[in-house]
Amino acid sequence: MRAATFAVWGGTLAVVLQAWAVVSAEEQSCVPGFQSDMKFFTVTRKHLGRGTVLGKVDFSDCSGRTRFPFTSEDLRFSVQTDGVMKVNRPVSLHKGQIDFLMHTWDSQGRKMTIPVRLLYHSERTDDAEVPVLQFPQSNGGLRRRKREWVIPHIHVVENDRGPYPFKVSQIRSTEDKNKWIFYNITGPGADQPPVGLFTMDRNTGNLYLTQPLDREKQARYLFKLFAMADGSGDAEEPTEIIVEVIDQNDNNPVFENDTFFGEVAEASPRGFEVIKVTATDADQEDNDNSDIRYRIVSQDPEFPAANLFAINPMTGGIRINAGGLDREKYPRYTLEVEAADMEGKGLTGKAKVILTVTDSNDNAPKFTQNSYDASVEENRVDVIVLKMTVTDGDEPHSPSWNAKFKIISGDPKKLFSVETGSNKNEGIITTVKGLDFEQNSKHALLVVVENEAPFAIPLPTSTATVIVNVLDVNESPVFDPVEKSVSELVDLPVDADVVQYTASDLDIPRK
Repeated sequence: MRAATFAVWGGTLAVVLQAWAVVSAEEQSCVPGFQSDMKFFTVTRKHLGRGTVLGKVDFSDCSGRTRFPFTSEDLRFSVQTDGVMKVNRPVSLHKGQIDFLMHTWDSQGRKMTIPVRLLYHSERTDDAEVPVLQFPQSNGGLRRRKREWVIPHIHVVENDRGPYPFKVSQIRSTEDKNKWIFYNITGPGADQPPVGLFTMDRNTGNLYLTQPLDREKQARYLFKLFAMADGSGDAEEPTEIIVEVIDQNDNNPVFENDTFFGEVAEASPRGFEVIKVTATDADQEDNDNSDIRYRIVSQDPEFPAANLFAINPMTGGIRINAGGLDREKYPRYTLEVEAADMEGKGLTGKAKVILTVTDSNDNAPKFTQNSYDASVEENRVDVIVLKMTVTDGDEPHSPSWNAKFKIISGDPKKLFSVETGSNKNEGIITTVKGLDFEQNSKHALLVVVENEAPFAIPLPTSTATVIVNVLDVNESPVFDPVEKSVSELVDLPVDADVVQYTASDLDIPRK
């Protein structure tokens, strides 16, 4: 059942049905609308700053949705999609109260409106306007009943400064006009730990809060309400009372780490995500109080560009924003990052991000000489002809610094090989086959040097010319052929020539 009252609103007489109507869960289907027909918010200060939380308006369209598009006709106030109302810009309650209308739309697109009254009270007293929750009379008077009655949730803002105790609601039975009714609540926060946080006046049904609440410790309190007529010994079946704690922005965002460490290759392209930082906020989820945005506060050093890195304000991903990373000049960057709630306008938390610039192969190895001259004796195999050194600006002993060599011309018969020395920046040329002074007394080799790792960017390669002079060695004469068969008559005269068999000296250059 609903109790009707009358109120003058903007010069018009309007009928306001009290929010204290109790709905039987078994007997009545869901009806879209606000849980009350008029919403009261009470504050203890005349001057309210931006962001002040006033409370929460409950609305249901019977579809299971929890968020709706609320609008306020008074632009000094805004309503989040979860029904939490806040001060949009500074407000002064010089006349003690402010009245305005708030609208929303259900899933069918029907517009629904509720009048809102913001009241100022210098001190909280039992006469302050708070919800009066009534549960109806059972047939036959106050006695046990089988069906359960539902009382709308009570909302209390956390961290309220008091003074304490103050009344948050009043519970009344419709029988209290005919009988003297005693009220009592049980449950955690009343007669169970934390004991005494809420108390109830057994005679009036006034529900009091005795100290500030902390939503992050406990977001709701569930009590069993008992009502009993004086001297009857019978009581209504206990009814649930739920106190919801409304969130305030009382927690700063906290990063998962005080310092984050990451690496970034100096050849990383723009847009490449280097690292992701995350922060959490203990305030209510899906609420402005925990809606975090990220930004980079500072970058050290600020070279080669002050905005070398950028951060995604929603995800915390840090990416390359400009070119110019150079490990050889700036091997490390320190970023100070900030996370702020209230969509970046509220409380803040900070952390450091230390990024080490790792080497990319952006420096080509270079020979220390453009040309070399060496000599080697002919016929020698596996002899070191020459050692060539190179320089490289990349990180020493990394794949981007380690050199590899190749003979690209001047050795068609594969007489030479070139290998990398153990120190990785030296090329060693050796003979694979014996050289022949008489055939070729000089060889001109062209050697190129690269790195083990491919170049990160297009780079010119370095080459060197190696002149190998073949030294002549005194070699024994050689018969040609080595063996020669001769056939002659057995009666050949003495001193007769049998055969002519000549040898040649290879040291005489052939013409």
